[in-house]
Amino acid sequence: MDDDVEVPGDVAAARERHDELVPVLRDARYRYYVLSDPAMADAEFDVRWRELLALEEAHPSLATATSPTAEVGAPVDSAFPPHRHLEPMLSLDNVFSREDLQAWQERAASGLATGREGDDLAPTWVCELKIDGVAISLTYVDGVLATAATRGDGTTGETVTQQVLTMDDVPYRLDAGSDGGDPPALVEVRGEIYYPVEAFEAMNAARVGAGEQVFANPRNAASGALRQKDPSVTATRPLSLWIHGIGALQLAGDAPDVDDPDAVVDTPDPTEEAVGTTDFATHSAFLDWCGRVGLPVAGETLVTDDTDEVWDFVDHWTSHRHDPTYEIDGVVVKVDDLAQRQVLGTTSRAPRWAIAYKMPPIEATTLLRDIEINTGRTGRVTPFAVVEPVTVSGVTITYATLHNEIQVHAKDVRIGDTVSVRRAGDVIPEVVGPVLSERPDGAETWHMPADCPSCGTPLVRPEGEGHHFCENVDCPNRILESLSHFGGRKALDIEGLGYKTAKLLLDEGLVADLADVFALDARRDDLVALEGWKEKSVDNLLAGIEAAKAQPLDRLLVGLNIRHLGPTVAKLLAGAFGDMAALATADAEAMSAIDGIGPVIGEAVAAFFAVDRNRALVDKMRDLGVDMAADEPAATADVLVDMSIVVTGTLEGFSRTEAKEAIESRGGKATSSVSGRTTAVVVGDSPGSKADKARDLDVPILDEAAFTHLLDTGELP
Repeated sequence: MDDDVEVPGDVAAARERHDELVPVLRDARYRYYVLSDPAMADAEFDVRWRELLALEEAHPSLATATSPTAEVGAPVDSAFPPHRHLEPMLSLDNVFSREDLQAWQERAASGLATGREGDDLAPTWVCELKIDGVAISLTYVDGVLATAATRGDGTTGETVTQQVLTMDDVPYRLDAGSDGGDPPALVEVRGEIYYPVEAFEAMNAARVGAGEQVFANPRNAASGALRQKDPSVTATRPLSLWIHGIGALQLAGDAPDVDDPDAVVDTPDPTEEAVGTTDFATHSAFLDWCGRVGLPVAGETLVTDDTDEVWDFVDHWTSHRHDPTYEIDGVVVKVDDLAQRQVLGTTSRAPRWAIAYKMPPIEATTLLRDIEINTGRTGRVTPFAVVEPVTVSGVTITYATLHNEIQVHAKDVRIGDTVSVRRAGDVIPEVVGPVLSERPDGAETWHMPADCPSCGTPLVRPEGEGHHFCENVDCPNRILESLSHFGGRKALDIEGLGYKTAKLLLDEGLVADLADVFALDARRDDLVALEGWKEKSVDNLLAGIEAAKAQPLDRLLVGLNIRHLGPTVAKLLAGAFGDMAALATADAEAMSAIDGIGPVIGEAVAAFFAVDRNRALVDKMRDLGVDMAADEPAATADVLVDMSIVVTGTLEGFSRTEAKEAIESRGGKATSSVSGRTTAVVVGDSPGSKADKARDLDVPILDEAAFTHLLDTGELP
C-alpha cells in the first residue's frame, strides 16, 4: 500500500471514493490516449491513480475487471482500422523513490532465486530513458514492414502504417546487418514515436505567432501528427522513433497473416540455448540487432548487474533530463535475460520484469490569481499568469506565460481557475490549461485591454498575427525592455548593463533612449553618486560601452529591437548592404530578395527605418562614435562547410549560443544529436551521453582548445 495515501477503513466510504475516482480516471485516460488532449497534469493523474490502487489493495472487492487499474491504454478510435497485436502491449507499473525502486529489484531477484533449480538467475538490469511519446508496434514479415499500429487497449491498436512510413527513421525493409543473416520470418518491434524538443518548440512558437492553438507538450504533438487521416500531413511533421522492446518473434518458416485475429506465432523458447543471429537470449542482444538492421535505438542505455549503478543512472538522468533531443519523464529498468522474464511473468496489465521510475513532474497544478500583461521591447504585448507559487522541477513558479489573447481563449483560462503549469528545459513556464472540474462559479472570460498599461496608447493587432502591439516607440516599458536587451549577450554584450541597471538609469534620468548609453562617459560623476555604485563598477560599465561602439553591425541591428529580426537575419542584412546607411534607405523588396529573409522580415525592417524617431536614434548613435559598417568577411568564413558539429557540456570561452553562432558563421551545421554523419563532438565540463555515443561511433571528440583550432583552420587535430 502507498504510505502517502490515506485509505478509509470503512468499506462503504472506500467504495464511495472509488466510485468518484473511476469515471475521472477513465475520462482522463481516454482524453490522453485517444484525443491527445489531457484533462489534467501527469502529476495529478499519478496522485489519483495511486489512491485508486491503494483503495483496491486495502479493499480487494473494489478491484473489478472494469476498474481502470485492470486496463491498458484506452479504447481504439474507430476512425482507424483495428489491428490485433500478436503479443499484448502491456503498461508498466511505476515507482517514485529510490526505496521503491530497490524494493522492486529485491522482489525480482527473490522471484528469480526461487526459479529453476541449478540455474544462475541473478539478474542483469537494462536501464533505458522513458520517452514521453506515443507507443508503437511495427510488425516485419521477412524483413518488410507489414503493419504499424498504436498500442490502443494493449490487445488491439489502430493501424497507422501509411502514416508511419512517412517517417525517415522507420525502415520499410530491414538491412541485412553486418552479419548478413536472414531477417526473422516475423518480428514485432515496439518503440516510441516522439516529437524532437527543438522542433516542437519551434512549431509552437510559429503557431503562437500565427494565432493558432499550441500543443500542450511534445507527446500530444506526436500523437496528433501520427493520427492524421491524411499521411501527407504526417509527412510534414518531423517525427522520430526509438525502438525499445520486442513482441512476437518467429525465426523461420511461413509467417502467419498479421491481420488474422486467430494467428499463432511459432515463438522460440528463450530458455533454450540461443542459435543464429536473431534468436535473442537477452534484451540487450535484441537492441544490438536492431542497430545492425537499421532500426533506431537510443544510445542512452545502461546494462549492469550492479544495483547501485542502476540508481546512479536514474539520478544522473533526473538532473540531466533536458539533455536528450527528446522529452523524457522517467527511467525504465528491465531484467535483461528473456528466460528470466518468463520466470517472473506478468500481471494482467504489466510485466513483473520491468518497472518505470517516474521523475519529478515538469507540470503541477496551482491557483491562477490574475492575468497581467507586459509590453516588450518590440512593442509586443504578452499576457502572463500570476499564480499561487508552486514548485516544478525544483524551481518555484510565480509567473507563467500565456502567449497572447488567442491562446488564453483557446485554453479557456480564467482568473480563479486551478491551472496546470508546465516547465520543460529552459523554456519559460507556461500555463497548459485549466482543471475545468474545479472552476469556481462566475469565472469570466479574459480579454486583452484596449490600451497599453505602460503608456496608454491603443493596442493594435496586425492582420494575420496572433499578438497585440503597442506602436509607441517611446513607451516607457518598451524602452526599459529594449535597453536591457541592448546590453545583452545576443546584442552589444555590455557587461553590467542588465535589467536592474537599465531601470536605474531610466529612473534617474541618466538615459532616455538607447543612444544615450554612448553618452554616459560624460555622466561618470552622476553614476558614481548612485547608491551602491563604486568607481570600479562604473569604470567597468563605461569600458564595456566603449568597446560596444566597435561591435559588428549585425549585433547593433539585433540591439535595435526590430520586429522579427534575430542574429541570423542580422548577419544576412549586414553582409548584403555593408553599412547602416545603405540598409536604412533600402526598400522592403530589396531586403526580401535576399536568400533567407523573405517579405515578412523585409517589411518589418523597412517599417522600422521608415519611422523618423528610429532614424534619428541611429544618427545619434553614429554621432556618438558607434561604428555603422559591416566587418569584412573573415578568412575563416567557409572553413566548416559540410561539417556537422555537436557541442555538449559547458565551455569556458563560449556560451551554447556563441558556440552555435561560431560554427554556423563558418558555414558549418550545429546539431544536437550524434550520428555516424557527425564530423566532431566538442566536449566541455559535465557532458551528457553524447560524448559516450561519439566514442561508440568513433566520432572525433574535441576539447575546447581543439574546437578553437577547428574554428580557425577547419582542420581536425
